[in-house]
Amino acid sequence: MKTVAIIDYGMGNLHSVSKAVEHVAPDARVLVTDNAEQIRSADRVILPGVGAIRDCMAEIRRLGIDSLVREVSADRPLLGICVGMQALMSRSEENGWVDCIDLFPSEVRFFGDNLTEHGERLKVPHMGWNEVHQAMDHPLWHDIPDGDRFYFVHSYYAEAERNPDIAGRTHYGVDLAAAVARDNIFAVQFHPEKSARAGLQLLKNFTNWTGTC
Repeated sequence: MKTVAIIDYGMGNLHSVSKAVEHVAPDARVLVTDNAEQIRSADRVILPGVGAIRDCMAEIRRLGIDSLVREVSADRPLLGICVGMQALMSRSEENGWVDCIDLFPSEVRFFGDNLTEHGERLKVPHMGWNEVHQAMDHPLWHDIPDGDRFYFVHSYYAEAERNPDIAGRTHYGVDLAAAVARDNIFAVQFHPEKSARAGLQLLKNFTNWTGTC
């Protein structure tokens, strides 16, 4: 039986993520845990996240999750979700710049207070359904059409421009990284657990993914 560990550091949609994974992988053992040994022994690991990056990174560092994420991502699939994706970047503009786990070299930027498109002001946070255009072939895109829609809720975004690890992009006033990938890591800005069929398919693909491409 494969085990999926969802890291609990007090910042994430833990219940909805766990229920979604249980739905797509009924034969898997799904653990919501902050126990390092349980996370180390899991076949796949998910790093969720909601809220301010300063608070998230404070708890991640307090619990040693930053070192643990670096360790487990070296030899098994790791999925970052929303702020969990942003935490994998080098640093975030939120809260006056916060250093993150630095598994990806990108910076996380604020949309701004005056985000516009075609002369119309866009609301921040970016909230709702948006198209994701796949930027690389990857097992986690299996059976998901290019341009399919996913559900977003965020005021900060990882840059898409000159991003060597971009796996999917979205446009909301600016081009942003909807997904990044490298080796055993795949991370998404959107919420797959809230993204209906496409999101459930991505989670199913993750539970079947053995790592790398």
